[in-house]
This record gives sequence, structure tokens and C-alpha cells, in this order.
Amino acid sequence: MKTTFKALILAVAILATSITASLAQDFNKGRKAFDKADYATALSEFRPLAEEGFALAQNNLGYMYYNGKGVIQNFVIAHMWWNIAASNGHENAVYNRDKIAKLMTASQLEKAQELARECVQKNYKGC
Repeated sequence: MKTTFKALILAVAILATSITASLAQDFNKGRKAFDKADYATALSEFRPLAEEGFALAQNNLGYMYYNGKGVIQNFVIAHMWWNIAASNGHENAVYNRDKIAKLMTASQLEKAQELARECVQKNYKGC
């Protein structure tokens, strides 16, 4: 029984490591594309990662929407992604969210918070 349990723990650890490595590879591909101003590729790499709950990708989507890189500039969507990334433990997203909030109207903030709640309820799919 102990051997089976140890094998199960090892299998889970290997799977988690391979998933993390895969996420990192995809993220790095997106980051390299972003650095080359290939925003379409960056977006196509970051969005699925953000939908998987990867806070760093969520933060980067916020940055893209804030600056209009590969997307139409949209402070509401930027705030939404930064709010989500912040709730997933990304410290820079907290700073970014609070910074952009100062540039937004009360109705924009309300909409961004509503969208963030809806996005979390949908497990980040289609946000």
C-alpha cells in the first residue's frame, strides 16, 4: 500500500512539473513575441494561459489592454485582468490595478469589477 501511495505521489509531482514547464514555455514564447512587437502572437500565447489561471499571463493581458498593444486600448478590460491576476497572487498586478483605477470613472470601475466577477465565475474562459 505504501509503495502504491508513493508511486501516486511521484506521478502527481511529475505531472505538475511537466505542466509547469509547458506553461513556462508557452509564456516565454509569448514574452519573446511581445518583445519583438509581435502582439498577435503574444496575445495568442497569453490568453490561453490566462484562461488556465496563470497570473503572470493575466497580468500581461492587463498590460496589453492598458497600452493598446495588439488590442484596442481598454482600461476596463485592463483593470479586469489586473484584478484577477492580483486575486491570484501577482503582486505587480495589485500595483497596476490600483494605478489604473485612479484614471477611471466610478462607472468604469464598477464595470471592470463586474467583468472580473463574471470572468472568475466562468473559470476565466471567454473573458
